[in-house]
Amino acid sequence: MRVFVDGKEIELLPGARLVDALDKACANPANGAIIGVVKGRGEKSRVTNSYWLNTSKGKLRIELIDSDLQRIWHENVDKISGSTVRWASSDGVAFGPFASTLSFARDANEYSRWEVVLGAAGFEAENTQIIFVRRRHTAAYGTPKDGVVLGHVVGGKNTLDRLQAGDEIQGIEPIVEWQDITMKLATTDLTTPIEEDNEIFTKVEAELIEDAPIGAEFFLALTRDGFFKVDSVSSSYISSDQLLTVPIVFEHREPRLEGLVTVRTSGRGLGRIFVYKQDRTSNPGHSAVARITSGMDMIKLAGPGQLITFNVLPERIMLMGSSLKDAQMQMQVRGIEAEVEGHEGEDAVVVKQEPGATMAILKHKKVRLFSIPAARLVCVQLYDDLAPKTLDYFRHVTGLKERSVGPLPVYFVYENTLLFKPEIEAVNLKELLPENKPTGPVPAGSIAVSNQVSKKIGLVGMKLVDDKRYGPSGEKFEATNIIGRVLEPEKLKDVSEGETIYIREVR
Repeated sequence: MRVFVDGKEIELLPGARLVDALDKACANPANGAIIGVVKGRGEKSRVTNSYWLNTSKGKLRIELIDSDLQRIWHENVDKISGSTVRWASSDGVAFGPFASTLSFARDANEYSRWEVVLGAAGFEAENTQIIFVRRRHTAAYGTPKDGVVLGHVVGGKNTLDRLQAGDEIQGIEPIVEWQDITMKLATTDLTTPIEEDNEIFTKVEAELIEDAPIGAEFFLALTRDGFFKVDSVSSSYISSDQLLTVPIVFEHREPRLEGLVTVRTSGRGLGRIFVYKQDRTSNPGHSAVARITSGMDMIKLAGPGQLITFNVLPERIMLMGSSLKDAQMQMQVRGIEAEVEGHEGEDAVVVKQEPGATMAILKHKKVRLFSIPAARLVCVQLYDDLAPKTLDYFRHVTGLKERSVGPLPVYFVYENTLLFKPEIEAVNLKELLPENKPTGPVPAGSIAVSNQVSKKIGLVGMKLVDDKRYGPSGEKFEATNIIGRVLEPEKLKDVSEGETIYIREVR
């Protein structure tokens, strides 16, 4: 029996199951990630009322409304293609003229932003023009008495604002939507039976965009465990909220074609990462960071809450948490010069690297490593099931959302209690409601964050001895959110105020 695994043809015995195919192909999906199975392909087309208008300033997408004006459009679409800007103002921009059978009126009408209308310049049908409305206003354009609006601009709205005298509609393309009638499924059940000619997909492969080094690193941080967690699905994209609200700069803009990966860099949804299943125009709030090179079937199969195995190239350069010796060897193998600042003994570990972005390191073939004695790198275990919201804050302020090691500046030390004031201020961004409050003695080594009951909200604390009255941040139990524990509390016994310790999460 012939089947295909990630494009590779293999032979299986009749009655084989999914696990047999994965073993034969040496495929290793991430733990808990979905596997796609396609049993037959097919599509059927559906004509829509949407069109791409290719202008000299970029693309506009319009959607016609169901009215008699569609007849005028279809009769004259070849004339509209090739027409130039007749006039442009803050109210709108008109292309034409062309002769039509438009039945016009001389009345003034109110027009709204993004509407598309047909009008008769000078109230003459021989001078018909198509008008794109830029702002709400009232005017007499010689539009029909019945049914003023032809359609609406639904894509490329930024292109509309840039059009001016001399610009041209260079072409018009009808948009055909394809309905997928493929028999397919996404599963984590390795006992699923396999049939002849089934296509099996275990992973998605992506390539980073060189012009977006910071955004590319952001995407590498999201997929650092080898998978992409799907939080939302629409007809045109899947998205992940695992780095939601984490600030990220805009770097690179391009049309959001199928397979493009973008990150939202402003407004609502900051830090959300999108992978596109259908073409969309570019957006000033979306920075392109990567492109899918194989495995789009997995993107189209995935549902909310599911994990997709992701391989991203080039591989991430993340040396933080590694021994200095290992980090130097890794860089030597990749032909990258590594400068060292700080402790260089046998026990040295890397806690910072500059530049932090993989693409920037590869471009310059150089990286600076900051190292400390291993005794100042503290391993912690965090309680995701017990304090997920507080940990969202904690990982944000320590940088553990994106990196394997994070700094914690020592704010105050007293009576076997250490208080830390994070470098990043995020109290106003994150809710710190009471969560996982102690109900009995707090064990030695516990880590906590002061919740909103406390006057010192957001303060991080660690306790080196058991305590029946106060939490690790020095607060009463009702003001204390326990988030984890220190695995090596002995490393904290001689810590001083003003010092910075570094923590590594054991995942």
